[in-house]
Amino acid sequence: MDTDSLAFAAPQESLGVLLGLVRSEIVRAMEAELAALGVDLRFTQFLILKRLARLGPMTASELARSVELDGGAMTRQLDQLERKGYLRRCPHEQDRRALRIELTDTGNALWQQLTDCNERVLDAAQRSLSETERKRLHDYLSRVLHALRDKD
Repeated sequence: MDTDSLAFAAPQESLGVLLGLVRSEIVRAMEAELAALGVDLRFTQFLILKRLARLGPMTASELARSVELDGGAMTRQLDQLERKGYLRRCPHEQDRRALRIELTDTGNALWQQLTDCNERVLDAAQRSLSETERKRLHDYLSRVLHALRDKD
């Protein structure tokens, strides 16, 4: 369904379709930025590096939840990123059975390089919005997220 078709869809359906289209375009734009830099990463791997850079070391299950992957998919992604030298698995301080995932110096350096790409993609996505509209969009999306997470 393209954006012209949204006019004929029910409002609830069109919102879901529109959110899916926006996400797809952000993924496409980010992967194009990565390719232009010569960085061999897929969007999911970029998200993993972003979460670790912004939130610090965490367990694989915490990381999987934060990027919406199942355990098997997360293990495959971590294996690939570890082989590339971007992250490492370290023993957990409190739980001997668990591992903490953290960025290496190479991973941190790569993240510093990718921060500008991330900002370019997000700015391009909002270029037709005024500053007031950007703030409203952020507010609306924050409230929707809060409502979805609020189970009470």
